[in-house]
Amino acid sequence: MMETVNNLEYYKVFCHVARAGSLTVAAGELNISQPAVSQSVKQLERALRVKLFTRAAKGVRLTTEGELLYGYVAKAYEQIALGEQKLRQMLNLELGEIHIGASDMTLQFYLLPYLERFHEKYPQIKVAVSNAPTPETLLNLQDGKIDFGVVSTPFESRSDLQASVVQEIEDVFVAGRKFIPYKNRMLDLQELEKMPLICLEGITSTRSHMEAFLRQNNVLIHPEFELATSDMIVQFALRNLGVGCVVREFAREYLEEGALFELRFNRIIPKRHFCVVTNPRNPLSVAAKNLLELLGI
Repeated sequence: MMETVNNLEYYKVFCHVARAGSLTVAAGELNISQPAVSQSVKQLERALRVKLFTRAAKGVRLTTEGELLYGYVAKAYEQIALGEQKLRQMLNLELGEIHIGASDMTLQFYLLPYLERFHEKYPQIKVAVSNAPTPETLLNLQDGKIDFGVVSTPFESRSDLQASVVQEIEDVFVAGRKFIPYKNRMLDLQELEKMPLICLEGITSTRSHMEAFLRQNNVLIHPEFELATSDMIVQFALRNLGVGCVVREFAREYLEEGALFELRFNRIIPKRHFCVVTNPRNPLSVAAKNLLELLGI
């Protein structure tokens, strides 16, 4: 009865001998002695209870049974060798994929320059960015769908996730020429209740942060417009459709050129932060670790 061969090294030697047609050549390829090659072949033949090679004029050749076995084993060995090659490429950052979760804001005003530098250094690594608000990014990180997330505060502190602060951001209210009477005035937050406001829609850290701050100051807002992106809020404000609530960076260009101005209030709006969030339970690839190092994490 034929035995099951548990030593894959025997099959590796078998493939080299079959391909080379010589025990000596195979020994050179494997960097082992010719007697060691001969012994491996004999061990495999003994376990399978079949002759795999016969002597030829210039080496050895496969028997009918050997040819049958080689047809299957060669494919398997090629796949193992290919797997080892791909693994080496991954470890050498010549191959791989990174999945990141980020919002429009964190991508545009923090992450993008780092991704550009990383791509220049490791062009073979594919970087996939899932564009989503903070709550969705944290859920994707918890479920292992992304390697790490770049989010903005506030978000619920969780013991299973680690957050590293990487940049400070500031929320502002901006307006165009139609609202010029408010310019250079120190306003009370209560006046926001009378203004046509333009805010982000849905559950986002930006919207949650501002509404929580205003509630603490007994101010309830009912936005005239609720939009999907901060860029659109700025465009609506430029067209004098209302007063926009955005992170300052989105409106910086228009504030500097005077197309928009920033409203000033007698209460300081608390600053927020961008954070890189990781899940210690999720093992990171070499590529993901290198990108995090580039981010200073």
